Amino acid sequence: MSEAKRPAMNWMDLLWLLLLAGLAVLPPVAEIHKQLTLLAIGVLQFSESWLLARIPRRGAAYIVLLKIALATLLIDHTGEIGINSSYYPIFYLPVVTAAEYFSPWATLLWTTLASAAYCSYLFDPALQDFEVTSESYGLLAMRILFFFLAAMVVNRFVVENRRQIKRYQELAETLAETNRKLEQAQEQARRSERLAALGQMSAGLAHEIRNPLGVIKGSAEMLHQKLGESNPLASELAGYISSETNRLSALVTRFLDFARPLHAELVPQDLTAVLDRALHDVSLTHKDEGASVRVEREYQANLPLVPLDESLSEQAFVNLIQNAYDAMGDTGGTLRVTAARADAAREGVEVRIEDTGPGIPAELREQIFNPFVTTKKTGVGLGLSIVSKIMDGHHGTIRIESNRAGNGRKGAGFIMFFPASEAAPGEEVGGNLASERE
Repeated sequence: MSEAKRPAMNWMDLLWLLLLAGLAVLPPVAEIHKQLTLLAIGVLQFSESWLLARIPRRGAAYIVLLKIALATLLIDHTGEIGINSSYYPIFYLPVVTAAEYFSPWATLLWTTLASAAYCSYLFDPALQDFEVTSESYGLLAMRILFFFLAAMVVNRFVVENRRQIKRYQELAETLAETNRKLEQAQEQARRSERLAALGQMSAGLAHEIRNPLGVIKGSAEMLHQKLGESNPLASELAGYISSETNRLSALVTRFLDFARPLHAELVPQDLTAVLDRALHDVSLTHKDEGASVRVEREYQANLPLVPLDESLSEQAFVNLIQNAYDAMGDTGGTLRVTAARADAAREGVEVRIEDTGPGIPAELREQIFNPFVTTKKTGVGLGLSIVSKIMDGHHGTIRIESNRAGNGRKGAGFIMFFPASEAAPGEEVGGNLASERE
């Protein structure tokens, strides 16, 4: 703990000063060694937190050892014979300190060491002129037993307090995770409502647009055929009309895909095979480009089967992988695809698709799965909406990896969760943990 962060003196510290001052004014008062030892105990007690912050692993052991040494030194200077010193309760200080910081067995060992330091005065040469009776040994045993009794009582309280703190921390973590999942569920519900409303509107518009598009396309093709070489300019313009009509028709088809009710036919199967096929399809479309994209695949062994609609899931993977290729653009980069078991709370497979492109702006992270939200200059903003809809049809989830920049990684990362198959519990697919580069 730094000087700036050290807490100010509180009433407990003042009480410590008063107690040590009380011991200082009690006999023997003129014994300078006693006063210096009490001063050292006070300094050690006040610097305890600072020592623990500076030496977190061994600090507690050093503190207990120093307190045992100071306690042993104090009783040596507060009585004609150390074993008879009225200041022997000072050994409760290292005993209670050990009980505060260590486990029960370690507390017993530290208490034994403190008791041994106290009993070491039985071998004091000054004791040769005195007789130690059996009653005296009984009194000594009683004092040592009280050391152990105090240590165990304090340690039990400390251990129980630690257990309660750990329980509260786990409860707080559980509540935080539950709140996070609730927020995600609420966001997905709102997104589904928006998608449903927009889907109905898009379906109606798409059907109304598609019919006149067919007439325009047919008319343009007829003009192109009839004009031929007689009017090259008009023929070229008719060709432009036809090609742009095809592009507009493709856009209308995407609207229909977005608006059409999703009927996923879920069959338990190996998810990694669909992933590999999507990676292969996208790589073929980009093989003639100058930029090089390195693909890294890492699939965990023995993944459970997941219910998939093969066509829809492949479409979702292709959309995300295509977006990653587009994001990395002319400079190229690395596309990393991983598949692994989900956490213990959820039975299923988690797929991560990560690229090294510019990433998604923070202001778009909450809306990126909404229709017409895109980071592309020429994009329509339906791709990720369709992916989200496909994941809903698989009873799964998709989200953006949070705090990716804080993890020291650039680019975008999408995490897809597919619940495990209930139709074939325990059935698994083979495989080895491998990293493949293309």
